[in-house]
Amino acid sequence: MWRIASNCAAKDLCDKHLQPTRRDVLRVGASGLFGMSLSSLLALKSHASESGNHGGPGWGKAKSIILCYLQGGPSHLDLWDPKEDVPDNVKSVFKPISTKIPGVKFTENLPRLATINDRFTMIRSMSYSPNGLFNHTAAIYQMMTGYTTDKVSPSGQLEPPSPKDFPNFGSNIVRLQPSSEAMLPFVMLPRPLQESNVVGKGGTAGFLGKAYDPYTLYPPGDDLLMSKMDSVRVDDLQLQPDVFSLRLERRARLRDLVDSHMPAIEKAVAGDKLDEYYQQAIDLVASGRAREAFDLSQEDDAERDRYGRTTFGQSCLMARRLVQAGTRVVEVVWPKVANSDNHSWDQHKDLSKRMRDQSAPMFDAGLTALIEDLDERGMLEETLVVAVGEFGRSPQRGVSTSGNNNSDDGRDHWPYCYTAVMAGAGSKRGYVHGKSDATGSAPVEDPVHPTELLASIYHSFGIDPETTVLNHLKQPRELVKAKAVTSLFS
Repeated sequence: MWRIASNCAAKDLCDKHLQPTRRDVLRVGASGLFGMSLSSLLALKSHASESGNHGGPGWGKAKSIILCYLQGGPSHLDLWDPKEDVPDNVKSVFKPISTKIPGVKFTENLPRLATINDRFTMIRSMSYSPNGLFNHTAAIYQMMTGYTTDKVSPSGQLEPPSPKDFPNFGSNIVRLQPSSEAMLPFVMLPRPLQESNVVGKGGTAGFLGKAYDPYTLYPPGDDLLMSKMDSVRVDDLQLQPDVFSLRLERRARLRDLVDSHMPAIEKAVAGDKLDEYYQQAIDLVASGRAREAFDLSQEDDAERDRYGRTTFGQSCLMARRLVQAGTRVVEVVWPKVANSDNHSWDQHKDLSKRMRDQSAPMFDAGLTALIEDLDERGMLEETLVVAVGEFGRSPQRGVSTSGNNNSDDGRDHWPYCYTAVMAGAGSKRGYVHGKSDATGSAPVEDPVHPTELLASIYHSFGIDPETTVLNHLKQPRELVKAKAVTSLFS
């Protein structure tokens, strides 16, 4: 049965003139602050879920989520589901190592995660039939929104982001469960979701409207620049040199004076609590809370070293700081575009060198430190951490499954079986869910579809996955057409 979320923000979004622009939302520190752009962002408080308490393991345990999105599709066989006694063209070139859980092995690429896998759940049975989803963009869109799309370009990639797109799951969460803190509710860093020239597909609020888009923190610099997080500037959240808190308050009073002479407008927005949202906008900028969260220099060198002095590692550290400051959803996107070279997970060739020397070490350090740090601070109880890509890699090296050329030292796209990790917020510790077959080609126990993983994320926030919103055509659509996998939770 459909449940319509109260005060559905999508019902009027076909009127494009009502939507704030991206510039309106982000220019918090300049003149845009004194309009309603950030106020719209903070008006999330008015949209509470009516999904009802379904209970069960893990229900409502999460207050925030950090998604480490491994765009490009990492090889499960070369990371955390190695296979022995298999043909040479299937077997990983990396040695298997023991982990904290007896009988569970990783490869030598993840020595640090192997020491803490008693703190998280592994899903070794992620799986779906491609149905045209062999390319990154389509698979990313499914993972992030729970839906597929028919709009495919002649090159086989999806079309650019559209206001008609289904919302990113983070947009749905912050709309249905807005934070009570004067803090950015949803942040995406350090780069957009991307395959070739299709940028940001699956990473927007889509038909919910731009007010629910993430705040994007994309530092300048090439993807290979590992120190780019040191150059983060958040001018959008900084008071201009000639603007002080007192002047902000004076401008707020001036606005009240203007409003008092506009009874027609006041009547039109009487139920929207604009003064409350406007005050929150002022509080966010004047308090400096968001600016401080983005300031990694406040962390000591030892802590920064623990996460790794890489773009991914420092992004994970910033994610912890953001959640600590009150951000509800943080999506850390792997800092290399899909279908590219070097530390991209899309390793059609040179897998052994690229994974050993580049992608695996920064991933191992960053995710390990994030889980340890949250656990040590007591934050893991209410923070859900998920690490997943859009698919895995082919069990057999050197074959083509997606039309790409693959060397003997490379694996192609493989959506039929791969691995995800979940930690915190009531998820089981030291648990392996599902099982892949002898070659890592398909699940033999408890397969989990990406939409079921999304449903489980909603469940952990106490949101019924069947809660519906109205799309741009005012048609009801479920958040995701899947059930939560409650066996992932204790």
